Amino acid sequence: MTGAAPELTSEEVERGYNNREAVPDHARWIATWGELSRAALASGRVVRDLRYGPNPKETLDLFLPAGTVRGTFLFLHGGYWRALDKDVHAFVAPPLTARGIAVAVANYDLCPQVSVSTIVDECARAVAWLARDGGTHGADARRLVVGGHSVGGHLSAMMLAHDWRANGFASCPVAGALSLSGVHDLRPLVRFSYNVDLRLDDVEAARLSPALLEPRCDAPLAIAVGGAETGEFLRQARLMWDAWPRNRPAGMRGPLVVPGKHHFDVVVEHADPGSAVTQATLALF
Repeated sequence: MTGAAPELTSEEVERGYNNREAVPDHARWIATWGELSRAALASGRVVRDLRYGPNPKETLDLFLPAGTVRGTFLFLHGGYWRALDKDVHAFVAPPLTARGIAVAVANYDLCPQVSVSTIVDECARAVAWLARDGGTHGADARRLVVGGHSVGGHLSAMMLAHDWRANGFASCPVAGALSLSGVHDLRPLVRFSYNVDLRLDDVEAARLSPALLEPRCDAPLAIAVGGAETGEFLRQARLMWDAWPRNRPAGMRGPLVVPGKHHFDVVVEHADPGSAVTQATLALF
C-alpha cells in the first residue's frame, strides 16, 4: 500500500479539500440535487425510511424497478461524514431502476455525534441488511454493488476492505463498488479545518484509509473523478487506482476522469442514463 502522507501545509490542505471554497456556486448545485431528487421521489416506486440498524439515522430509501430486478445498488452520500442527507440524492435511482436495478439510498449518522469509524460500521450494516433482508422488500442482493460520492466513495471502498466475518458472512457480500470523487487516504484531513468535527488523528486516519489497507474482497472497484476537481481529488483517484491493482474493473485502464466536471456537478452524471458514470455503474452488474 502507499507510504508516507504527502507533505502539505494546512493552507494546501484547505485548498485541496475545501470543495465549497473551490466551487463558489456549490449551493446552486446542491439545490439542483434537491430538485432532481424530489422528481425521483415523486415518480418512482420507492419504499421510504426502511431501518437497517439501531442508530438514529440508520435508514434507507429503496427504489424498485417496474419489472424484474437483476441486482441492487447501494448509494452512500458525501458531505465529509458531517453533512447532507439521502433525500437530496434520490436522483441517482431512475437511470438504474429503468435498467432493472433496485437502488437503496442510505443515510448514516454524522460527525461529530459519531466517529468516522462508527459511520463505516453503519454502512456495513446497510450492506448486511440488504444482503439478508432486501429481498423481503423487493430488492435482489444476489448482485449487490455499493457506490458513493466524495466521502461516500471512501465508504464504498471501505466495504471492500471490511472484515465481513464480523457481520456473520463467510465471504464478502459485495459484488462491486464505485468511488466517485472519493477520499481514499484520510491522513491529510488531520490538518483540515473540518477535523474539528471529524476528530481524526494520524493513527485513526491511517486505519480508515482504504488506500493504505489490503482489500478483503476480490470485487472490482471503479474509480471516477471530475476533471475540474482540485488537484488533491485527482491525486486521490489515482492513488486508489494504484493501491488496489487486482480490484481494477475489466476494461478500465485508469480512473474515469469526467471532463469539465467539478465536485458538485460530477455527481449529477448519475442522473443521466447515457453518462460515463452511469455506464461504469451498470458495468459492475
